[in-house]
Amino acid sequence: MSSMFRSLHEPNYRKWFGGALVSNTGTWMQRTAQDWLVLTHLTDEDATALGICMALQLGPQLLLFPFAGSIADKFPKRRLLLLTQILMGSMGLVLFVLTVTGAIALWHVYLLALLLGIVATVDAPARHAFVSELVGEKLLANAVSLNSASFNSARMLGPAIAGVMTAAAGASTVFLLSGLAFAGTVAVLLWLDGSRLHPPPPRRSEGKRGLLGGFSYLRTRTDIVVVLAVIFVVSTFGINFNIYTATMARVEFDRDAGAFGLLNSVLAVGSLTGALIAAKRELPRLRIVFFAAGGFGLACGIAAVMPDYWTFAVALMLIGFSSITMLTCANAYVQTTTPAHVRGRVMSVYSAVVMGGTPLGAPFAGWVADLLGPRAALGVGAAAGVAGMLVGAIWMLTAKHLRVERVRHSRLRLIHFTYDGHP
Repeated sequence: MSSMFRSLHEPNYRKWFGGALVSNTGTWMQRTAQDWLVLTHLTDEDATALGICMALQLGPQLLLFPFAGSIADKFPKRRLLLLTQILMGSMGLVLFVLTVTGAIALWHVYLLALLLGIVATVDAPARHAFVSELVGEKLLANAVSLNSASFNSARMLGPAIAGVMTAAAGASTVFLLSGLAFAGTVAVLLWLDGSRLHPPPPRRSEGKRGLLGGFSYLRTRTDIVVVLAVIFVVSTFGINFNIYTATMARVEFDRDAGAFGLLNSVLAVGSLTGALIAAKRELPRLRIVFFAAGGFGLACGIAAVMPDYWTFAVALMLIGFSSITMLTCANAYVQTTTPAHVRGRVMSVYSAVVMGGTPLGAPFAGWVADLLGPRAALGVGAAAGVAGMLVGAIWMLTAKHLRVERVRHSRLRLIHFTYDGHP
């Protein structure tokens, strides 16, 4: 098996990879059908309402992440994930019942989005930290990248399936299948070989046990803090993909649900490519995070000026590639350089930064799309990417993590040193 897929040598991880692919596909099916339902049936193409729905689903990350990280570090992650996956699947089935009976209203979607966000806030750090228990520290960076590949494979399949099924059979069928898909991860969690798991070592000190243990640790890690700052800027004001694809498909190009789903799948093609390339790297590098943020800004700028549906779809591949390269490298860097005993709390901060800015960014992107058009919303994303790159570049210079060294023929070479001192 090639180095790109070396984590799949581990039987438990192979099972996890397959189960996560099924449940993530269901998640993307549900999100695609839900967004289209809000935009076209429950409102009159109101992008702001779509942004509010996203904000409610992702907003709990801002308020609950210290508790979620502490829970992830305190309780067995396998049992915790069993509970969260069952609850998340149940919410998809509730949406199915409401939709198939015709009782669905906008406030139902808002409430379920909020409840899903609360459960997902607990699920995310537990899921991130559980990967190291599946593969151990040596394969962790590769497993993180393959997780992104699984996620983006689902992101490619889910919207395409949901778009076709929504157009052919209605959103209710999509909600039914998405709710049942979570059974895939539940089955895998029950099926894992407990003797092959790598439990974390006992916690070392009292100071790292509280709710704020993640922040106490981060005060000693300025490199991780700047990564979180870059990710926050780009995620909050740039990574609002559902608003971009829904409004461009419906408002700018006058396309149907199938075309909307296809755009999300095309976006995921670029994302999957970026994740697989990241899986080949032995070590994640900070400079890749910063360069990818700039690439994301450039890609959003290109997409904003594309004249028709198909050229816009091509530009989405660039957006997907650059964004997932940035996020995967950031995720792997944070996990592989953080001790296991505090990893759940640090990853809860990471998850809050990635998703928690959405209550600010998604309604703002929706408001810009309503007021100035979808292309202007993409322009905001372009500015966010450039700003993120500048934050990283300024830190590398001011923190003296860069030096210029003369090499043969009087050429100058820029050397960047990561946290552990390796260029």
